[in-house]
Amino acid sequence: MPPAKRKPKPADSAIERGASKPRPATSRPKTPHQLKPRQSKPRDALKPRAERAQEDNPDDRLKEDKARQAKPSVGESPPEKTPADAAPEAIGHAGSPPPETAEPGPALSPEEAERARKKYLLRRFWISGRGYWGLRGDKLAWPLTIGLLALICVNVGFQYGINRWNRAIFDAIEQRDAHTVYWLSAIFLPLVAGSISLVVAQVYLRMTMQRRWRSWLTTAVIQRWLASGRYYQLNLVKGDHANPEARLTEDLRIATESPVDFIAGVLNAFLSASTFIVVLWTIGGALSFTLGGSTITVPGFLVVTAVIYAAITSTSMFAIGRRFVQLSEAKNQAEAEFRYVLTRVRENGESIALLGGEEEENAGIERTFAGVLGRWARLTGQHMRTTLVSQGSSLFAPVVPVLLCAPKFLDGSMSLGQVMQAASAFALVQGAFGWLVDNYPRLADWNASAHRIASLMMSLDGLERAETNDTLGRIQRGETEDGAMLSLNNLSVTLDDGTSVVKETEVEIEPGERVLVSGESGSGKSTLVRAIAGLWPWGSGSVDFHPGKRLFMLPQRPYIPSGTLRRATAYPAAADNWKTKEIAAALDKVGLGYLKDRLEEEAPWDQTLSGGEKQRLAFARLLLHAPDIVVLDEATSALDEKSQDKMMRTVIEQLPKVTIISVAHRAELEAFHTRKITLERRQGGARLVSDVELVSRRKKRGLLQRALWGGGANGGKG
Repeated sequence: MPPAKRKPKPADSAIERGASKPRPATSRPKTPHQLKPRQSKPRDALKPRAERAQEDNPDDRLKEDKARQAKPSVGESPPEKTPADAAPEAIGHAGSPPPETAEPGPALSPEEAERARKKYLLRRFWISGRGYWGLRGDKLAWPLTIGLLALICVNVGFQYGINRWNRAIFDAIEQRDAHTVYWLSAIFLPLVAGSISLVVAQVYLRMTMQRRWRSWLTTAVIQRWLASGRYYQLNLVKGDHANPEARLTEDLRIATESPVDFIAGVLNAFLSASTFIVVLWTIGGALSFTLGGSTITVPGFLVVTAVIYAAITSTSMFAIGRRFVQLSEAKNQAEAEFRYVLTRVRENGESIALLGGEEEENAGIERTFAGVLGRWARLTGQHMRTTLVSQGSSLFAPVVPVLLCAPKFLDGSMSLGQVMQAASAFALVQGAFGWLVDNYPRLADWNASAHRIASLMMSLDGLERAETNDTLGRIQRGETEDGAMLSLNNLSVTLDDGTSVVKETEVEIEPGERVLVSGESGSGKSTLVRAIAGLWPWGSGSVDFHPGKRLFMLPQRPYIPSGTLRRATAYPAAADNWKTKEIAAALDKVGLGYLKDRLEEEAPWDQTLSGGEKQRLAFARLLLHAPDIVVLDEATSALDEKSQDKMMRTVIEQLPKVTIISVAHRAELEAFHTRKITLERRQGGARLVSDVELVSRRKKRGLLQRALWGGGANGGKG
């Protein structure tokens, strides 16, 4: 057997982790998932945060998209339209994450640490959320905000006008002044029309602001979530970021809708309370009464009563609803878990059906749903108690001022109009003071949702810090210097907690080589592939590529997007990048010619195609994209041996210059590779233990293959 190209490092190598020679941190090879613009390339991780933020300007990315659409490169397609193309407000930018961490101090008790964490979560939400009103925010954010605040102020003026109208109409009725009654009746309609118009305009501005803020922040968070494979890396790290799809939908909706409602409500309550407290003080004056032979005078008795009344109801609400936030968080998390369980059943329906696992799945769904119902039951008790306070307050509020004003009306010191004006003003003041009473449940829901979306932001912060921080170690990515297609230089792959998976690997692969990576299960082969692809960031050493080359990944379970078969075949590029006959020819070459008449058919292809057909479809994508480097991660595991051999021969014949890196267990694949490297699991991380040529074995296999099957053997359907 010929000698190995590069000897594997001995297990007791004296070279320390991260001691690889300095290499320029340049961009990684283009991959098909980069057909759409991505926020960060590996070289960006070494740039200052401010510089990267400037380069990540969404407007600049849109300009680049248009330029690429005008002249796409080979194998690339113009980016598909995004919601941002239809709605300018959909462009979001979350800004730089905070540099400080959210870890509580060790001296804090568990309860204090939890309170500190939740306090930080609210702050973290606002760090990103307030960017909507910043330089990179929505251009209509401030006009909408100022317009809404102005309408609230004007509407309070109309409320005061209607309050004055109440006094005038009842005074006229008391005096039996028909002319004044008719005249006041005539001006009532314009007052009401004006007030209604203002309220409708408020609703429009408020909901428009909520929609645009949600669109801006959702786009910003999703951009960070998708950048650099973070949506995948979140599955590999610890943290409170489970069910991100629920956080990005329902939680983010509540987190952006409620603050606008709260600010509008607080401003309206403050202005109403300020205005009508003056009214109550002016109309009510002082109340004198005799107690124990002494005369007691209470100045502004209606105002004092309103304040005491509001204090009682608000204190009662705080005492009764103190666990509202905790229960709302638990309920939202249970709902998200329930949706996730149902989604898992739908996505894995075929496997469940083939195994007959419906009963077990139903039991799991029932357990999850029981948790939802249990949390709802506890939340129901909270709602009952808060409703008791709010409903009682709403019934007493209109009656209290009438009873308080009755003595003055009976002794003639207050007119009927003044009594009715005082009652109306008291109700408005009480409504303003009791705003928290009525909105505490919604405040609790917002608190819970803001915590959940902020927890996701914090996890993304941690991944983003890891891209520029060497605390845990980061695999560097650069360009080869000697013409090699790929080189792994003292590469160690670790978990996010520092546990080593693959240790100090040295490999150099020349253009056109076909390398088979083998090893027992759990030896780190797939982890090594993820590190090569840039999806696994933790470790040391470097992964260097030939400059300007494109990488294509074929995983064991190919992703089949929704839509037409044409789109599924062309993915991740646009379906119209290739002519119909080109896509049909690719399907013919991989043994899926019987599907070429269904290219424009929309169907649940992910559920319709078998495992073997999906892998064949992935090879059709490979032929269409014609990359420079392809990584096959158990990409033929669902095919029989004859189909596997045909697939590999097809790739070699159609793409003779492609560099192949295969991860597989089947020994038969050695016949289609020129080189084999073997990983062995050891304590402290897997090691590369052999690196041998396979040319002689491949030739021997070829002779045997022709003797058994003939030169043109075709594989069956997978």
